[in-house]
Amino acid sequence: MRMIFFGTSSFAIPALEALVNAGYEIPLVITTPGDSPIKSAAEKLGLNVIQPESLKDPAIVHSLSAISSSLGLVASYGKIIPQWLIEKFPRGLLNIHPSLLPKYRGPSPIQSALLNGETETGVSVMLIDAEMDHGPILAAEKTTIDSSEYNIQLSGRLFKIGGELLVRVLPDYLTGKLIPQPQDHSQATFTRKFTPEDGKIDWQKSAREIYNQIRALNPEPGTFTLLNSRSDNLTGWTSNILKITKANLSTSDVERLAAGQIIKDGKTLLASTGNGWLEILELQPAGKKPMPAAAFLNGYRGNWPIQCG
Repeated sequence: MRMIFFGTSSFAIPALEALVNAGYEIPLVITTPGDSPIKSAAEKLGLNVIQPESLKDPAIVHSLSAISSSLGLVASYGKIIPQWLIEKFPRGLLNIHPSLLPKYRGPSPIQSALLNGETETGVSVMLIDAEMDHGPILAAEKTTIDSSEYNIQLSGRLFKIGGELLVRVLPDYLTGKLIPQPQDHSQATFTRKFTPEDGKIDWQKSAREIYNQIRALNPEPGTFTLLNSRSDNLTGWTSNILKITKANLSTSDVERLAAGQIIKDGKTLLASTGNGWLEILELQPAGKKPMPAAAFLNGYRGNWPIQCG
């Protein structure tokens, strides 16, 4: 079976490798312009790669028309697939979607699951149709979300599960033994692309809510707080933005302070929230590189507590 593969990020690599290792022929890999991770992986596998700016480019239409392939596969590609391309493949265009559809359709299923404090998620292998993550499902697999997993770790694990699931179900799909089942569209929920403003921390929220925000939105678009420059010595800092990139829930018995104050507690850095303490593990002052909390504590010469807003 010959199939064309669409992918961009490193999360697509497990699916591509699983297909090649299973003996499927990939005559063409389509990725986005630039040095995408999937481009490097595909070239190492000896596969032909093209990087169109747009899937509407006439050259792309010509390239695909010249290749005999009845099936297409999409994993973390990052572009909308036009209708003409969906219709090109007699056996359809399959997609690995990192959620249990119809829940969390759209561009940020993993981030949204983490942000909402989900304890379970999964992967769906589905047929693409004209609507976003709307097509029938071949198979789905659940997995538990570890309380310490961040976006990067969970994404990598889900796409690995997805690649393995795809290879398991493809034979039955191709022989007609597996019939894709329509989604229950009445149960659909939708996600959106997060913006930098979504990363601003509201310290009135609970420590767990803020922890989930940090897990979900790092490394992109990132999470940050604004410092009150009237009470903090910002010498050497280019602005009052402080990025917080890693954190954990704390069981500290330090007397509670007003929400939005960062204190030094021995060798730990704690932030007071609307409910509980958050231990800051890694942060990035403006104009500096990310650093562990210990390095920040060794170098900070400002006032305590650090006032955040």
